Amino acid sequence: MSMRKLKSVLAAGALTGILACGAATSAQAEDLTLCWAAWDPANALVSLSKDYEAKSGNKMHFEFVPWPNFADRMLNELNSGGKLCDLMIGDSQWIGGAAENKLYIKLNDFFDKEGIKMSDFIPATVTGYSEWPKGSPNYWALPAFGDVVGWSYRKDWFSRPELKAEFKTKYGRDLAVPKTFAELKDIAAFFQGRKIDGKTVYGAAIYTERGSEGITMGAMDVLYSFGFEYDNPKKPYELEGFVNSAKSVKGLEFYKQLYDCCVPPGSSDAYMSQNIDAYKSGQVALQMNFAFTWPGINADPNIGGEKSGYFPNPAGPDGKQFAQLGGQGISVVAASTKQKAALEYIKWFAQPEVQAKWWQMGGYSALRAVVEDPGFAKSQPYAQTFLDSMAIVKDFWAEPAYASLLQASQKRFHNYVVAGNGTAKEALDGLVSDWKDIFEDEGKY
Repeated sequence: MSMRKLKSVLAAGALTGILACGAATSAQAEDLTLCWAAWDPANALVSLSKDYEAKSGNKMHFEFVPWPNFADRMLNELNSGGKLCDLMIGDSQWIGGAAENKLYIKLNDFFDKEGIKMSDFIPATVTGYSEWPKGSPNYWALPAFGDVVGWSYRKDWFSRPELKAEFKTKYGRDLAVPKTFAELKDIAAFFQGRKIDGKTVYGAAIYTERGSEGITMGAMDVLYSFGFEYDNPKKPYELEGFVNSAKSVKGLEFYKQLYDCCVPPGSSDAYMSQNIDAYKSGQVALQMNFAFTWPGINADPNIGGEKSGYFPNPAGPDGKQFAQLGGQGISVVAASTKQKAALEYIKWFAQPEVQAKWWQMGGYSALRAVVEDPGFAKSQPYAQTFLDSMAIVKDFWAEPAYASLLQASQKRFHNYVVAGNGTAKEALDGLVSDWKDIFEDEGKY
């Protein structure tokens, strides 16, 4: 979810004319700054945008801000009316506040003019990254990077005959990709503290980080499949009995059980990078993480290729199966003095051939023409898992007050799951109280 800042001197005084002529004149060239997070996909975007530079004659510059600092840095930039960023690949949770506070420009007229149709993108990414209010045809971003929480696992360990035999004897089923969270926990417990090739290994790397959003992303990833609802589907902002339902309580209890039984040492404040490190160093059999990590895992000389596999979030006790949405949309910053050029970059980025190359280079395209291509599912070992995962996504609040809502869940979840304070019911009751206070301040009641 979080974001780091990407600085991109994009260009486009009159990009349509530039592309038609095949070159830009110095009078047409215009620098833009695009802000995003510091991670592998941002590096892929730098490479992808070289095509844009070559065709347009414009120059792009990139500046990256680490994930833990990106939200604070960029939200401060947006809220202060700063002019650093012309384009923002911002978190999905920012859409509500950015739209209502006029921090992004509305893109409907531009999309209509350029023939860019939101129906051409994965529906979940349109809802998650572009729409405000949710469910309305009001668009503030183009889906830029589809992402979702899923799992990677040590396929080579799962295939060892001696481990397969021992697991089947103990659990009465094959050691295989888990279909339910109960099965996932059994697998994690089976590997916890086991010696493999002379090294002690552990069950699962999960999200526990408190400072930004980590434990919320991890806990919600489980809670959805247990039956958690943010509010009454028939009465918005009615929280009681939904956030703290009996099924929600069971989900949070399960997440704590998974933490207590099956994580590697030093996992009390772990998020994306810590989980990647744990998995790549051979410490864990299972890793919870966003899909953006999969290309790097697949290419890793030690754990990549046939040594690793990927699977979507398993189902909960009642067969429900959901996953936490990640990913971002690309928006034009309202404070920018180069909005026309910024829009032209979005026009270039939206082209099917550019989106296809984006996928090939390690970006996760949300364009249906790319992901629904007959060859997509077999284009990478993790492609089918990405498709399966994007079909079951849910997302955290995208309200203007999302930061306060997130701070509350971070505190409540961490205090219970990691610190062991109180019960799951008390944690969720407290969260209902916190969120009610926030929504009262927002005038929702």
